[in-house]
Amino acid sequence: MDGTFAVLTLALGLWDMAANYCPNDGCLADYNGQSRYSISAGNVMFQDDTISNEVYIRKDTGRFKGPFELVYGLSTTTEGSTWAGIGAAWTKENWSRTAYVQLHVMPGIYLHGDGADLGGPIEFRSGIEAGLQARSGARFGISYDHRSNADIYGYNPGMETIQLRVSIPTN
Repeated sequence: MDGTFAVLTLALGLWDMAANYCPNDGCLADYNGQSRYSISAGNVMFQDDTISNEVYIRKDTGRFKGPFELVYGLSTTTEGSTWAGIGAAWTKENWSRTAYVQLHVMPGIYLHGDGADLGGPIEFRSGIEAGLQARSGARFGISYDHRSNADIYGYNPGMETIQLRVSIPTN
């Protein structure tokens, strides 16, 4: 998947920004929305093999610049790999706010421990999540993430995760 989700996050976010934000308060106007803590767990795949399980904790801050929300996260695997990063998410809800899709891109630091060597410590995590949203704002989704170093090192194999995620509103 290399940079597909990163490009989609940027392209759809810019389209949304031009259509819904620029004509109103400004393309990258600051505003506050719903913040959430998320926890997810799932399988880590490396070169078409499931190699471990991962637990991922993420904070969607509710702080926006136009359609882009500041997010940060930390994950660890059963093989001792750790990733931590900060970036942006773009979310679109359906008209009744019962379903959503979210794209994200986050540069971060990766320590491979006994896990997969991804080429170096700087790794980008991008992905997609889709799910349902309760009236309380809690979300229940499935996510697919890709991690790689965008060819900044000579070796760039990439790694994927498929996870179930629960997100709880914090304000």
